[in-house]
Amino acid sequence: MALSEQTLDCLLEAEGSIRSAIKCAAVNEKPLVVTQISKLLYDIESLKEFEKLQDIVDTAMKERED
Repeated sequence: MALSEQTLDCLLEAEGSIRSAIKCAAVNEKPLVVTQISKLLYDIESLKEFEKLQDIVDTAMKERED
């Protein structure tokens, strides 16, 4: 099942906030902090891509059952 519009909207908002945090951290924090914040952004992107892949697998499984 695809992510709902509401969830996607929240994730997009979170991505924007995380990007801002990365920008600030790049100037004010140690590289490790920037790396960790960047991983959060990567995880959100991975979640969205995984959800798309899961939908493809689910559709293929349903077609195979029929």
